[in-house]
Order: sequence, then structure tokens, then C-alpha cells
Amino acid sequence: MTSQSTPGRAEQISTRIVFFIAGIGMAAWAPLVPFAKVRAQIDDGILGLLLLCLGAGSIVAMPLAGALSAKLGCRIVITASSILLAVALPFLATLSNLPGLMISLLAFGAGVGSLDVSMNVQAVIVERASGKTMMSGFHGMFSLGGIVGAAGVTMLLGLGVSPLLAVVVVLILITLAIIASVRDLLPYGSSSDGPLFAVPHGIVLLIGIVCFIVFLTEGSMLDWSAVYLISHHGMTPAQAGLGYAAFACTMTLGRLTGDGIVHRLGGPKVVLLGGICAALGIGVTLYPYWPTALVGYALVGIGCSNIVPVMFSSVGRQKVMPENVAIPAITTLGYAGILAGPAAIGFISHLSSLSVAFALITLLLIAVALSGRFIRA
Repeated sequence: MTSQSTPGRAEQISTRIVFFIAGIGMAAWAPLVPFAKVRAQIDDGILGLLLLCLGAGSIVAMPLAGALSAKLGCRIVITASSILLAVALPFLATLSNLPGLMISLLAFGAGVGSLDVSMNVQAVIVERASGKTMMSGFHGMFSLGGIVGAAGVTMLLGLGVSPLLAVVVVLILITLAIIASVRDLLPYGSSSDGPLFAVPHGIVLLIGIVCFIVFLTEGSMLDWSAVYLISHHGMTPAQAGLGYAAFACTMTLGRLTGDGIVHRLGGPKVVLLGGICAALGIGVTLYPYWPTALVGYALVGIGCSNIVPVMFSSVGRQKVMPENVAIPAITTLGYAGILAGPAAIGFISHLSSLSVAFALITLLLIAVALSGRFIRA
């Protein structure tokens, strides 16, 4: 790391703003998906393949973002990533041809993935310099931005606003946020030691596996909670979205209040209790009574909320791999969980049942809870 002034309150605020930007930008795409499907006149199978472009763009860009953050500094990479994300959105809101949508989603995914890595690099540096627990609050701003982005775009579309105009509103918010934060973004990153990409090993591999399982759980809640409430609890499609809403709200609340919890209990205990709470929540959803299932989804959100922030804080303390290599590695494993998890749940459900698939997630979350003893406080 180059010789620079120690990050202070201004850098902490800019980090929170950047996490909020990422949440808004990524979530704004979700309500646009049905419109893109209609414009392109594609079926569910082609849509599924199209959506893989987002994940592919992210995973390819992540190692490069880690190296560039170390070489050029977080400020340049965060700003460029935010601009790439923002520029791709109008194309996603208007294009009707499949090749154009694929290229736009690859670019959007690259922006999302690069921003995810570079903002977490800054978050690790800022938290370490403060001597305080701050990572949960940073990730809480991402979750809050996700709620604002998804709900805001959905509301605008519901009022009859065109997808392009809804995206323009998002672009204005992102632009104002970048202007407000860019001066206080770090002009440097972590040490540039190490290769562009390395297979995670040691404690970094364990952290990556934990992130994979937690992100797999999050992806399953997003893609399968409504289906499960309809098929096993008799809820109507109009009500089934309450499951993910309960999960998202408690996760956001847990993260926004998580810094104090992690400070009092310590990272290992938060991972232990969080994994048990999330596993218990999945178990509760299996009970055939929909109000109980909603409580279960809320418990999953609370349990998962602070595990990933604790993992990122732990990356800042380990010495096995350089941060600029370790952070992209665990972020990539996390995204792999989001991408592969819902598909794996569908495959297991096809072979057996959705209840069995959720039961297997419970076992994985128990393994996460047990991993807490190996995480540095």
C-alpha cells in the first residue's frame, strides 16, 4: 500500500454510499426482466441462459477488479465500475434483440462484479483503519439499496412509467451518489503482491465455502421461497412474495444493527448463532402452515445477515493470501453460490422434492455454524 493518510469518517461515509449504489443498481434490473423477455419474445429456457450472462460477466471481471484496485486504487475502479453498471441499464431497458441483451448483460455483470470486489477492498481497509466493527453496516447499506432499487423501479413501472424512464431515475440517483462520494474514495488499494488469480486455500478457502453456502441460501430464498409457499402452503401467487419480503427485511435490519452485535459477541459466535438461527428458520418453513413459514423466512434472514460481513472482516486479518487476490476469490465463490444454488435446488426437487432440497440447505447451514470456531475474531 502506498503511503497515504489514514481513512477516517469521510471515507467511512463514502464507503456506505458506494454499497448503497451497488444495491440500487443491481436490484434495478430485477423488475426489468419480464419486460426484456416480452420485448425479445423468448421463452423461459432462453431467458435462463440469457441471465447467465450477468453471472458470467461478474465472475470474469472480479479477479481483474482486485488487481486493478491494488494497482490503480479503489477510487478509479469503483467509479469506473459504477459508470459501466449505469451505462448498461438503459440498453437492458430498451433492447429487443437477443445478442444486444447478451452483450449488455455481460457489461452489466462486469460492472456489478467489479464494483462488488473494489468496494469490499475499500471496506476492509476502512474498517481496519477505524479499529471498529463496521462491515455489517456497509453490507446493510447494500441490502437497503437493493430494497430501494427493486421497490422503486417496481413502483414506477406500476404507475405506467416506461422501463427507460424508470432507469433514468435510477441513473440520476447513481450519478448523484458518485458525485457525493468520489472525493473520499480511497486513491489506493490493498498490497499489489500476488498473482492476478489464485485458487483459494487455507482459511481463505474456508471463508469462500461459507460465503458460497450463505449466498446459495440467499439465492434459494429469492428463487424458490414463493414457489414453496404456493405448492406446500396453499398461498396465492399474489401473496407468495411475502416469503422473500420477510427474508429481505430481516436481513437488512440485521445488517444495519449488526456492527454492535458483532462487537459484543465476536465474529465466531455470530457465525455460530447465525448459522443455527438460519438452519432453524429453514426447518420452520417446512411446517405446513404459511404464517409459520413466514416466521421461518424471517429467521433465515436474521441468521444469514451478518455471516458474510464477518467473513469479509476475517479476510482483512488473514495472512495466507494477499487481499487483492483473496477478496475476488471469496466473492467469486459467493456468486457461484447464487448462480448454482437455485439450479441445484431445482434439480434436487425434480429428483425428490422441494422439502428435501430445503432440508439439505439446513445441513449446510449447520456446517456454517460449526465453521465459526475457525474464524478469527
